[in-house]
Amino acid sequence: MNTTETINNAAQTAQFKFGLIAPVIQGLFPDPSRTAFYKRITEKPIEFPDGTVRELSYKTLEKWVSAYQRDGIDALMPTERSDKGTTRVLPDTAIEEIYRLKKEFPRLNATQIHEQLIRNGFISHAVSVCAVQRFIKRNDLKGARNPNMRDRKAFEEDAFGKMWQADTCYFPYITEDGRSRRVYAVCIIDDHSRLIVGAGLFYSDSAANFQAVFKNAVATYGVPAKLYTDHGAPYVNDQLALICGSVGTVLLHTKVRDGASKAKIERFWRTTKERWLYGLDMDTVHSLKDFNTIFREYIRSYNTTFHSGIESTPFDRYRASKDQIRPPKSREWLDECFLNRITRKVRKDSTVSIDKVSYDAPMQFIGMTVDIRFRPGEMDSAFIITEDGQFPIRMTDKNENCRTKRNNAPVIDYAKLGGSHV
Repeated sequence: MNTTETINNAAQTAQFKFGLIAPVIQGLFPDPSRTAFYKRITEKPIEFPDGTVRELSYKTLEKWVSAYQRDGIDALMPTERSDKGTTRVLPDTAIEEIYRLKKEFPRLNATQIHEQLIRNGFISHAVSVCAVQRFIKRNDLKGARNPNMRDRKAFEEDAFGKMWQADTCYFPYITEDGRSRRVYAVCIIDDHSRLIVGAGLFYSDSAANFQAVFKNAVATYGVPAKLYTDHGAPYVNDQLALICGSVGTVLLHTKVRDGASKAKIERFWRTTKERWLYGLDMDTVHSLKDFNTIFREYIRSYNTTFHSGIESTPFDRYRASKDQIRPPKSREWLDECFLNRITRKVRKDSTVSIDKVSYDAPMQFIGMTVDIRFRPGEMDSAFIITEDGQFPIRMTDKNENCRTKRNNAPVIDYAKLGGSHV
């Protein structure tokens, strides 16, 4: 897996597999036994993130659980398939035609659309009507209503840690060291208790910043069963998918442009602006550090203030069911789970390129594709990982390398070069 696209696809597949087996990993399945759960999940064909629809044996889920418990999320990463490159069950042209038909003729059912697709050459007879039915249902195109209208039902998890909702909000600009910069607020709220479990202010809306907030939240409050986010760049990336799989959290995303589906965190932002931010004297904020200090104090106040929606304070509701959440195995385990992962090929000069920066790698890896782990924003922590252990890499210093003695450097005998002697 030496391309970004391949890594992203592999991470999506691994997270999808984990989502299927997560109730067993987390001990939350409602069936009388694991086998009963596996059989219920696999009784119908399952559509994978790449669009393929597969019939799985319940024993396949058993193998995935065993593999995950043994080797973590890496064990669910797909290997190279022999049929790579084959088309999806529904090609892009057929998908576009389905949207067009539902827009112009919203009362058409799946069977009629299936017949139209075959008649007009978008799909072959080998594609079943079930594939069209599943696509229509999954994309909210069912029925004669507006295809863009989404069902809304109030929901709430029954205990702390069953689901966390995360989001980023724009905060005002502040001036620090003579430079005016936008501030981004990142928060994570527990769906059941409304407790803010993670929060931070940053100068950029990056994946690394969200991962830092998420890691601190897990370290403090335990591992959530689900993490629910929108499609912002910090939340839709292969690194977060692999991190969630490593700690045992199912990563879920709202539909595109459907922020209202994570109403609890959106309501928190509204409350924060109306009751705190709009009344804050920004002239007293001179640095991001100061802003974070004030923000943390507000979060502490919010968590311990009566919430009319739950008839208690978020902190009291958290304490009532906090024993159900899974604590991290150890600090070392948590650090390892949150390492970012990339693959690179080591060049002939024993270097690898990461974000257009060159790093020296041990010479024994020349010509090999290697797995690299690092903490976001801390490339001095980066290392190559193999079955034989960890091998640090460091930023290339060409001047220092010029002075480094090499074992294979040629020995020059100037007496044999000829010329006159003094």
